[in-house]
Amino acid sequence: MIKSKSKNESQYGKISAIIGSLIKVKGLERVIKLHDLIKVTKHNILGEVIQIYSDHVVAQCFENTMNLRINDEILNLDEPLSMELAPGLLGHIFDGIQRPLQKAFDQIKNGGLRRGLEIPSLSREKMWHFKPRKITSKEMRGGDIVGTVQETPAIEHKIMVPPKIKGKLTYIAPEGDYTIEDEIFRLKVNKDERSFAMLQKWPITKPRPFKERLSPEEPLITGMRVIDLLFPITKGGTIGVPGGFGTGKTVIQQSLAKWCNADVVIFVGCGERGNEIADVLKQFSALIDPKSNQPLLNRIVLIANTSNMPVSAREASIFSGVTIAEYYRDMGFDVAVLADSTSRWAESLREISGLLEEMPAEEGYPAYLPSKLSSFYERAGIVKLHGKDESGNETRGSLTIIGSVSPPAGDFSEPVTATTKNFVQGIWALDAQLAYSKHYPAINWLNSYSNYPDYISDWWFERDIDWVEIDIDWLDCRNQVNEILSKDNELKYITQLIGEENLSDNQQLDVYMARLLTNSFLIQNAFDEIDNFTNIGKLLAMIKIILLLFKESKELLKQGLYMEDIKSLKSINDILRINRTIPNDNIEKIEEIKMKLLNEIEFLKLTHGVIKK
Repeated sequence: MIKSKSKNESQYGKISAIIGSLIKVKGLERVIKLHDLIKVTKHNILGEVIQIYSDHVVAQCFENTMNLRINDEILNLDEPLSMELAPGLLGHIFDGIQRPLQKAFDQIKNGGLRRGLEIPSLSREKMWHFKPRKITSKEMRGGDIVGTVQETPAIEHKIMVPPKIKGKLTYIAPEGDYTIEDEIFRLKVNKDERSFAMLQKWPITKPRPFKERLSPEEPLITGMRVIDLLFPITKGGTIGVPGGFGTGKTVIQQSLAKWCNADVVIFVGCGERGNEIADVLKQFSALIDPKSNQPLLNRIVLIANTSNMPVSAREASIFSGVTIAEYYRDMGFDVAVLADSTSRWAESLREISGLLEEMPAEEGYPAYLPSKLSSFYERAGIVKLHGKDESGNETRGSLTIIGSVSPPAGDFSEPVTATTKNFVQGIWALDAQLAYSKHYPAINWLNSYSNYPDYISDWWFERDIDWVEIDIDWLDCRNQVNEILSKDNELKYITQLIGEENLSDNQQLDVYMARLLTNSFLIQNAFDEIDNFTNIGKLLAMIKIILLLFKESKELLKQGLYMEDIKSLKSINDILRINRTIPNDNIEKIEEIKMKLLNEIEFLKLTHGVIKK
């Protein structure tokens, strides 16, 4: 007769096989759940259960499996990988399973990350000044704000009732300093009284609940002209950024982190080279937030996962980032997740699928690649939240996801890029030829697209600048620019055959305006103090003065003037220099150039009339 295991004994198993970063475990198959964490007790290595069979389970380890042996003891931790959510996240750097890297460095001192290192994700000793916002006897539900903590000078952290909890507030701590584990409030849930601290935990594979998904109405302003005009993204939107090596993905991500009008930014470095991650961390730590003049890290969470770390941690890093983002979204903030890059995550899926001996799909990627990518991008959106703010009003928050893709050799037809296009609402396609010609951002305006313009046209219309000389709004500007660039592309091969001077005057004008747009509006220097960010007023003024020149030039050609006459206008040089010489808050200077341009055109018309006589 077999003696039954005790409850404690049933939580232990033994390694039966080791396959790369995967291990097979016997003895836990009847008690463990999918996505539960396990631990190799001898080495403190964490793993996650990804398959359960009748006689064993398969787990992926988040650290390397060197020196593991058959029959090593495995402990069932009986919980999924979860994020610790509380004040103290902003301004810190974590690895894919939320170990604080700065604390690890302080402990180890040699720049490495020791296997099996156990450090609390958030400090249990640091005191936070809590201000209560509710009184007792109030009915509370998940997401309701009970108090606030000033986490950084830029962000006021909302202390919320955990999701799916409902009850009467029986106690709330008075204003004062507390750790994240101290009791902050109590709720009477049914007949039981439950105590809550600032600290919450939430599994990374489970989206946090919300009341209703809303249609996007407001753009996420990036300060990059080519994006904000031609390929905009909304708050709560999704964009893929495919590009080969050296096309500027990292610079775009850094510019977005610094300049976009999100309240909180989560930067996830997924499987990137160690020197690139180190460079990102170094630059972010030195950047100043232009909004608050404080360090940019005050509203950023950095998650660093390098290419030499076990591949299993790549997926964890992606979903760790989006889980932290959802937590700040639930406070009513606009949050942006910058993932660089999802291709490295897809490569880890391919490697693990190969170790599991699964039937491969295209180029060796697993057949479930689309469902994995969709489970990430579908967590974006602008939502109406369950909770209410301090005044009892309904709240909303947004989560925007911008995922970089690194197609081998810049081949956009490869599976990860092609699959990403199915789940995002826009693509910023980075072009190697533009990058090599020093045109940044190297976004190819022929291969990129955005499905958001119709959603945000009203928002732009309300902020339009009125120029009586050219009565068009943001959407009209966008359509005209697209038309000019498309005509230029159509004429490209004809121009190569017969030369630009042999085109008709109207065709020469299209080619000339496309060149003017490229050299003055679409190109932007991320390291220039004036050109690194363009606000909506300057953007509209810049594009309208170019389109005004286009409109007037067509009239001049109709009246019999030549392209040489138009190219001789001195104000064109002023238009070319607007991006680098006129600050955002000095649109009057652009209006002066506009008046100079109109006066020159009038003089040209008069001179032409005299000659004709």
